[in-house]
Amino acid sequence: MHSQALLVIVVAIGLAFDFTNGFHDTANVVATVISTGALSPRAAVALAAVLNFAGALLSLKVAATIATGIIATGRVTDLIAFAGLLGALAWNLLTWAYGLPSSSSHALIGGIIGALLAAVGGGGVHWHRLLTKVAIPAVVSPLIACVLAGALIVCIYRYAGHRRPSSVNRVFRYGQLLSSSALSLAHGTNDAQKTMGILGVALLAGGDLHGHFQVPLWVVLAAATAMGLGTYAGGWRIIRTVGGRIIKMDSAQGFCAQGASAAVILVSSHFGYPLSSTHLVSGAVVGAGAGKRLSAVRWGVASDIVAAWVLTLPVAGLLGALSWWLADALGGGAVGPAAIILVLAAGVSFAVRALSRWSAPAAGGSRASA
Repeated sequence: MHSQALLVIVVAIGLAFDFTNGFHDTANVVATVISTGALSPRAAVALAAVLNFAGALLSLKVAATIATGIIATGRVTDLIAFAGLLGALAWNLLTWAYGLPSSSSHALIGGIIGALLAAVGGGGVHWHRLLTKVAIPAVVSPLIACVLAGALIVCIYRYAGHRRPSSVNRVFRYGQLLSSSALSLAHGTNDAQKTMGILGVALLAGGDLHGHFQVPLWVVLAAATAMGLGTYAGGWRIIRTVGGRIIKMDSAQGFCAQGASAAVILVSSHFGYPLSSTHLVSGAVVGAGAGKRLSAVRWGVASDIVAAWVLTLPVAGLLGALSWWLADALGGGAVGPAAIILVLAAGVSFAVRALSRWSAPAAGGSRASA
């Protein structure tokens, strides 16, 4: 059942998800540059916000993969798009509350697949493409980033091992300005595309795209803006996990982790693979730590992150399915989704107030030391 009111709700929830994607994944881009002191927290997130926005305008290949590569576009309705986005949004908020750097990308994919399975069954998903374009890259890409970052740091330590640590750190702090910028731009080319794809499918289902999939310019600009604003808001709880809890990072390690992640994301965006920047950066951070010495990695924290990775697709899928069942039970029009959003907003407001004393560090050095 289609209505303009429901389509407006879908667009709103999609942009809300993009905002949470921005602040949830800010840690991927800025945690290393903040933890090493190369940039102040606010300067880091401001730079990341601008370059995330710019990167989102560079390509639509990932959006096309999400919209037409892994799901049966013609089976998606506005209500399915709403439920999938809501499931992904709920998982983002939950993992943010616990400071776990899970994947917004896989949350969105899981949410949409869960909603499709609940609504139309397995025929709504291209399973072979899901395996080749999402599942295999999800496993392989963090390993590539880990190995690449580890190899880079080994080479750097061999070259710079006889130099004074203070001079080496100074050089790589400047280098991190470049690697952080490259990673921010790369993040925009991949992550913002996913919501653009889902919104394009929703517009197609509503008859607004004249029978063929495309992403209108206003959707591109709105999604890029939402992600940029979310990035600037900053996900400080996750920044602390990525920037300081996995390894105690120096500037050279930060440079290698960011550079390796940016390279892998840019190549993947070129081929239209919807990767998880969270997986990549966390894997690269582990590689940069292990390249120095295996004991430098806090493996307990790393295992918690891996557990969140494994849970993201199925749990977001379950949340997407539950969202569709609930919205459908409430009538399938705009009233049910509107009521669900009001309840979710009230719950988020309560949770934010409860977490405010932990998620808003004191001004000054506390954020920089996160």
